[in-house]
Amino acid sequence: MLMREGDMKYLFKPRSVAVIGASREPGKVGFAVLRSIIDGGYKGEVYPVNPKADKILGLTAYKSISDVPGDIDLAVIVVPAQAALDVMEECGKKGVRYAVVISAGFKEIGGEGIEREKRLTETARKYGIRVVGPNCLGIMDLYTPLNASFASMPETRGGIAFVSQSGALLSAILDWAPKAGIGFSKIVSLGNKADLNEVDFLAYLGEDPETKVILLYLESIVDGRRFVEIGSTVARKKPVILLKGGVTEAGAKAALSHTGAMAGGVTALKAALRKAGIIQVSTISELFDMAIAFNSQPIPMGSRIGIVTNAGGGGVVTSDLLVSRGLRLAELSKQTIDYLRSALPPVASVYNPVDVIGDAKADRYRVAIEALLKDPAVDGLLVILTPQVVTEPEETAKVIIELSRQYSSKPILAVFIGGGKVEKATKMLIEKNIPVYEMPERAVAAMLGLVSYRELREYVAKVLERMEIFDVDRERALGIIEEARKQNRRVLLEHEAKDVVKSYGVPVAPTKLATSEDHAIEIARRLGYPVVLKIASPDITHKSDVGGVIMNLKSDEEVAEAFRTIISNARRYAPTASIHGVIVQRMVPKGREVIVGATKDPTFGHIIMFGLGGIYTELFKDVSFRLAPLSLYEAREMIAETKAYTLLRGYRGEPPADINSIMNTLLRVSKLVTDVPEIVEMDINPLFVYEEGAGVTAVDVKIVIE
Repeated sequence: MLMREGDMKYLFKPRSVAVIGASREPGKVGFAVLRSIIDGGYKGEVYPVNPKADKILGLTAYKSISDVPGDIDLAVIVVPAQAALDVMEECGKKGVRYAVVISAGFKEIGGEGIEREKRLTETARKYGIRVVGPNCLGIMDLYTPLNASFASMPETRGGIAFVSQSGALLSAILDWAPKAGIGFSKIVSLGNKADLNEVDFLAYLGEDPETKVILLYLESIVDGRRFVEIGSTVARKKPVILLKGGVTEAGAKAALSHTGAMAGGVTALKAALRKAGIIQVSTISELFDMAIAFNSQPIPMGSRIGIVTNAGGGGVVTSDLLVSRGLRLAELSKQTIDYLRSALPPVASVYNPVDVIGDAKADRYRVAIEALLKDPAVDGLLVILTPQVVTEPEETAKVIIELSRQYSSKPILAVFIGGGKVEKATKMLIEKNIPVYEMPERAVAAMLGLVSYRELREYVAKVLERMEIFDVDRERALGIIEEARKQNRRVLLEHEAKDVVKSYGVPVAPTKLATSEDHAIEIARRLGYPVVLKIASPDITHKSDVGGVIMNLKSDEEVAEAFRTIISNARRYAPTASIHGVIVQRMVPKGREVIVGATKDPTFGHIIMFGLGGIYTELFKDVSFRLAPLSLYEAREMIAETKAYTLLRGYRGEPPADINSIMNTLLRVSKLVTDVPEIVEMDINPLFVYEEGAGVTAVDVKIVIE
């Protein structure tokens, strides 16, 4: 359920706070939390709870929370884990709305801690208490102000909200932030996420007027589907940036399909974040460099970036960085170039990057910066300064500040490379909310974030437009799967798998199961020669590897002999395999071979795959992935981003293939796995694609169920 803004009002803006486990001893967490609330300037009622104290830090202490007069909106629990269960019960009876459980000793220690956390959550749920933690640093709201944590609250408030699964990382960032001029709105330490998780806070912060950009550090995502759903709503309003820890590909090792083997955790995460419109970064530096830019700069209209520098090397390096990260060097207009040529020294470079050369003072920077900001071909600007003999860092900083206000529709990021000589100028820029970085790569990453957000926001709007597919038979698909389950099979036989995809409108090569030579001949006659025979065994994944496929059979005699050969090969190479018979399939005209597949990620649900098919699928790995359910736009995009697309459009005189039928197949497979979540892996490989207008045929289908 989407959490409305008001639902967390009394967590971040409580009228009263009780600190249960408040201590008189400096150095204890209970003392630090109470001190944080008082020193942070909280204006509401504060109630220390400690059965052995009468007063703590000048405030009246209470034996238990039940003794506290009046209502309690927020309880901060700092007692030992064993006592926290009884405390939560008392909080429930008192009518507490929210609890921040800082205490450790729960799920993170395993064993009895897991059971303890379960009981804590059950008690809270019984009384309707929403819980942050346990095992967390606490929360902060710099606008209330409230510091319900045992960390120091930054002095500068701003538009950045930071939600972190690591308390230690959070503490380090809070210590570093003032130097970088970072202003926070709200800070959340998630801890074990026994109740409130990243999605709850994402939903709340998306509606929070004090938050302009949301930063997430996560090691796990609790509800991937809801994360994508809420993320796509929030990201259309304000940027969301994620640093994800603990990404592995371990899940791919046990996969039984091509798709399952090739779509690991990183692939699923990437597909999910793209669908949600969330920016992913790989370093802490990128996380905050982007945040600083988003906090003060406008979103650029495009990816064409201008550079002004007083050092040729800095301009060259920055240009390389821009292009390597997918941004573009702006091509300046003739008018801009002519003006720069007339206004700058003859030795200056008037093409992008514009090099005002080493003896440039602030006035020369003004000429170049303003010229580029005026040019319609420039979407954003990087200003690089290196301190040389006549450089004027402070005056140049004033120019940047002035022009950023005058041309407020374009982002300006400064790169002041150096130490003491640029320190004062850097502080001036930070104070006026102009992003300034000590190295070009950090500024380029920040600019990339601004550009990426614009592109992602447009992308999310496109993928929300979905096509409804009605001509499907879900009951038939479920019936086939249920029959396999009754036989304790995870892998459907090929004819069953084909019947499943056929029930969702995917054309398949006519296929039947034969249990004897005579039965195989009868089926072959009915289907029409030529036919192909394949071993029917849920235990043999790659049939051709064990001599389990014989093609182009044109007579009864050939079918009988092939039946015997396939059974013999299977028993020799896989003596323990369960053999159900032999699949008889009519040979269909050969088309261009592609693969359409799906695999179920434990966090985000089904990932759809498209790429070059046949025996070369895993060799070339020319594939693309998207999170189901697919939109028509995503289906088209999946095809277009592969090399197979070049072949499908018509290569070296070949006629174009039926790309519309491939898109239709992708959408139908997406609907199948969305409607039938019991499917954990599937491949259609190969899917034969014929000439434009002639359709497709699924030649081989593999489905693995839960």
